[in-house]
Amino acid sequence: MIRLIHWNSVEAQERASALRREGYVVTASPFTPQEVREIKARLPEAIVIDLSRLPSQGRDAALLIRQTKTTRYIPLVFAEGDPEKVAAIQKILPDAVYATWPRIAPALKRAVAKAPEDSLVPGVFAGYAGASAAKKLGIRAGSTVALVNAPVGFERELGALPPRVTVRRTPRGRRNLTLWFVRSRQELERGITIMKEHAIAAGLWIVWPKHKSTAAADVSQVVVRKVGLAAGIVDFKIASINAEWSGLRFTSRKPRH
Repeated sequence: MIRLIHWNSVEAQERASALRREGYVVTASPFTPQEVREIKARLPEAIVIDLSRLPSQGRDAALLIRQTKTTRYIPLVFAEGDPEKVAAIQKILPDAVYATWPRIAPALKRAVAKAPEDSLVPGVFAGYAGASAAKKLGIRAGSTVALVNAPVGFERELGALPPRVTVRRTPRGRRNLTLWFVRSRQELERGITIMKEHAIAAGLWIVWPKHKSTAAADVSQVVVRKVGLAAGIVDFKIASINAEWSGLRFTSRKPRH
């Protein structure tokens, strides 16, 4: 069985069909961090990750898969992608196989035949070494970012912003991305019903204080994920924003058919 990770559902089915014609059994459902559990339960022969769309998410998915002993030896095959971005991923994961889609069949055969015996295990944040908070959070040129309950002066923590970015603190109005800062589980549970609406189009970060932070309370990554899932949204990206704060990025949960 081959697990295909692709960020466009239509293209994912097209690519999956092509792999099936090569004789593989393929699953290509949307990938979330929680699905690593399913991958552990039913180990695929290889994982194919498309880099033509959202390459940073493809890289982060691979890094997440490498974190556990059960999944780190699954062969990784990256397909397509901008040459510069692919080269950056190769520096982090040199033992993966890289190919274009027209050459995916022989690349996949090669990866399965030579499964890694001692896989490299970069940290889950390896792709963001030296990156600004703005880059970690995925702030794009021309976007409007809303800070909700952010600490005083947090704007400076974002670092250099792309062109035409607007950062504001009012909780109302149009925005492309919302950073919601929570300092307790009670605050999280009280506000999730309203704030989850901003998860449409993957526009919501829920940010909490790290345990070593002076603001740390009873909220954590596990708690944020659990409350988000219960509210019908799903996380797909994690970021260590700075020494004080961590965050999970959420999107609307798609119904299963």
